Amino acid sequence: MTIDVQVPDIGDFEDVPVITVLVAVGDMVAAEDPLVELESDKATMEVPSPAAGKVAEIKVKPGDRVSQGALLLVLEGDGAEAAPAKAEPAAPAAAPTTSAAPPASQADAAPMTAPDFTGIHASPSVRAFARSLDVDLNRIAGTGRKGRILREDVTASFKSSAAPAASGPVSGGMGIPPIPTVDFSKFGPVEDVEMPRIKKLSGPALHRSWLNIPHVTHNEEADITDLDAYRRELDAQAKQEGYRVTLLSFVVKASVSALKTHWEVNSSIHPDGDKLIRKSFYNIGFAADTPNGLMVPVIRDADRKGIVEISKELGDLSAKARDGKLKGDDMAGATFTISSLGGIGGTSFTPIVNAPEVAILGLTRSKMAPVWDGEAFQPRNMQPLSLSYDHRAIDGALAARFCATLKYLLGDVRRLML
Repeated sequence: MTIDVQVPDIGDFEDVPVITVLVAVGDMVAAEDPLVELESDKATMEVPSPAAGKVAEIKVKPGDRVSQGALLLVLEGDGAEAAPAKAEPAAPAAAPTTSAAPPASQADAAPMTAPDFTGIHASPSVRAFARSLDVDLNRIAGTGRKGRILREDVTASFKSSAAPAASGPVSGGMGIPPIPTVDFSKFGPVEDVEMPRIKKLSGPALHRSWLNIPHVTHNEEADITDLDAYRRELDAQAKQEGYRVTLLSFVVKASVSALKTHWEVNSSIHPDGDKLIRKSFYNIGFAADTPNGLMVPVIRDADRKGIVEISKELGDLSAKARDGKLKGDDMAGATFTISSLGGIGGTSFTPIVNAPEVAILGLTRSKMAPVWDGEAFQPRNMQPLSLSYDHRAIDGALAARFCATLKYLLGDVRRLML
């Protein structure tokens, strides 16, 4: 009998690119053998064989785009009833910033181009592992079945390229030697705990940003005494209508105004490295704390929205993040990100820039502090601001001016209405 292998349920994604066809016509496959690799904005996934059999026809090629139900290939089965295929998520194809991975449209604007592994016979997890070590799979001969590149092959290639380190400079993985493996069980009881999927997705992106971007963090304080009093009035009324007004709503509004004044902070570095991409839209990402880790939903066209609309959208997106219901579009297209730890604490921190953005604003808990007004010390509610920025696009003076503008805007709520 013949079995049509179709694209299984892959969530809300459509027009997902085919990255690799792992089999050829005439190949014999076992049930659950990977047949095709697909790649969404968030992860790479393998489509396994629903049954044992021989590959009779292949209906797709690398680069094709498919959606749920599309025919991938035809198997000549052995008569056993085929189980429905299920896409198996593998290693992340790209990941968020402080939390969530940037979409493909943003990654295209990043100054560093990922190696092209199209046509390489390797699993998604091996591809991600190779990218993390800066190992080119095109230069590796696989030792697995049918020449499939295994994780051990990547490790061996990395070690061989780093071997001269004993007598000279380290040459493997961007010149960074690997962290030695330690057997902690020698010192006491240990347990391996699986990392949440969100952290698996975001980790490589954070690592990539930290390695590629010259980070600098500028710290400032804004007097939000009057603004917070007004916010409390709005919040009291909002509670009756089922939403909340937090300080973050005002910071989003102030950030848009500051970004309009200092457009470079809203830009991205052109792929050629010699230009900045000036953006005339203002999509503000914000880090949302969820049981599984941080995610970064995006408030689109924040410059066209008022405090009430921003507050409602913040609440709706945060709820979707906690419930695991965010879609790809909900996290795509940010031009600037805000990471707020105000509900937890802290005095300052260094948030990691979410490339291809060039800056990210960190907020910690505000505090009452004595501030000299020229005649006496007055108790004022002071909000710490931590701006991390890409020093290639933003110099220290511009970062200081941007934060001074934010401080000025947050100092009087009436300035946000201009």
